[in-house]
Amino acid sequence: MKRSTNAVASFSYRARLRAIAGAAACALALSVLPASAQTAKQHQVVLDTKDGRVVIQLRPDLAPKHVAQIEALTKRGFYDGIVFHRVIDGFMAQTGDPTGTGMGGSDLPNIPAEFTKTPFKRGTVGMARSQNPNSANSQFFITFADADFLNGQYTVVGEVVSGMDVVDKIKKGSKADNGTVTNPDKIVKMQMATGAK
Repeated sequence: MKRSTNAVASFSYRARLRAIAGAAACALALSVLPASAQTAKQHQVVLDTKDGRVVIQLRPDLAPKHVAQIEALTKRGFYDGIVFHRVIDGFMAQTGDPTGTGMGGSDLPNIPAEFTKTPFKRGTVGMARSQNPNSANSQFFITFADADFLNGQYTVVGEVVSGMDVVDKIKKGSKADNGTVTNPDKIVKMQMATGAK
């Protein structure tokens, strides 16, 4: 009888140890999740148009210099009121030029290319540039559809994680005029997600 009680006690003790270990593992996992979610949100921007809100997850793991520049400009309010000057249906919507012509940029220096093998898919955010691969500055574009022909030629800086339906509503330009838009839609406000209202 005594032997049986010890076996039960031993089994019960082992079961309690397993339960404690399991609970500790769960608690550890839960404590890590908010930190990684916090880190992800730290590199999110919120872009508002007249049709709604777009949330973009920036990718400093792919293009740290480009992401740093976009974040710096966003924090300054640089993108507020800037138009989508070039929008080609089925391809992309381009913005980030304070002159609205496609020829302008910020007062910050141009950024060296950070090309990767990450493909351009629907919702990818890439940096616009001239023929010089090291000429990206403040202009960026969001793709409406897959654009494999851009792969390895333009820097991927992020992806739309919410609000592609809003992106789809951006006023399109004339294909005959390379997507130039008459009375274009604009970015009402662009801000870091951590302080977004």
